Amino acid sequence: MRPRFFLPDIADTGVGSLPEDEAAHLTRVLRLGVGDDIDVFDGVGRMFHARVESVAGVRVTVRTLGPASAAPEAAVRVTLVMAVLKGDKMDDVVRDATMMGVVVLQPVVTARSEVRVASLGRSHRVERLRRIAVSSAKQCGRATVPDVRPPLELRTWIAGQAGRGGDGPPRHERDPAIVFQEPSLGATTALRDLPRAAAVQLVVGPEGGWSEDEHAAFQSAGFRAVSLGGRTLRADVAPLVAMAALFEAWQGW
Repeated sequence: MRPRFFLPDIADTGVGSLPEDEAAHLTRVLRLGVGDDIDVFDGVGRMFHARVESVAGVRVTVRTLGPASAAPEAAVRVTLVMAVLKGDKMDDVVRDATMMGVVVLQPVVTARSEVRVASLGRSHRVERLRRIAVSSAKQCGRATVPDVRPPLELRTWIAGQAGRGGDGPPRHERDPAIVFQEPSLGATTALRDLPRAAAVQLVVGPEGGWSEDEHAAFQSAGFRAVSLGGRTLRADVAPLVAMAALFEAWQGW
């Protein structure tokens, strides 16, 4: 298997320069150089066989040789709306969700989150999560890198679901939102009983679960509540289980 590298900018001539961290990985870690064959992907679905054309310090130029096969994308387009977790647990969520096939990851700050939106911006955590998404896509063979978006307050994200895009239907009608919650919070629906959709938003909560106000807001917005069973799952494991259950129920693999 050829080494894979992220090359977001590919000219019409098929030539492009690797981002600095990708170039460092090629030259310093893998000890590759001019003439070596690699695969490159642009993050939006295209992968190519390529060859290293020049190396000058941290600048590595490659030329594509032809299309290459990437890992297939999931049949269901998943946006993961994930409560921000403490420590490095979000790293694991982004890594695993990327390998599972998530297309968009929207971090949200909830009532029981232990961080605020402003502090996340100062800590450059979004940039870190985006690098992890690239690394995970490389590892699993995808040519698509998930769109890791800046964090929002949960109430802001919920309010945005009622907006309309152009002349189309409300967003939550185009991409239905499914909220995963503890059965004790109220009636839930089995995934297999929900109508299959081409795109869906999976909403997963923090370590302490959803607050009563958040639960009420979901109900008011018309989101569907789903349980992952009677056992309490760790918040960093729940999105992985949720995506696997969804893909199995909807034949989305």
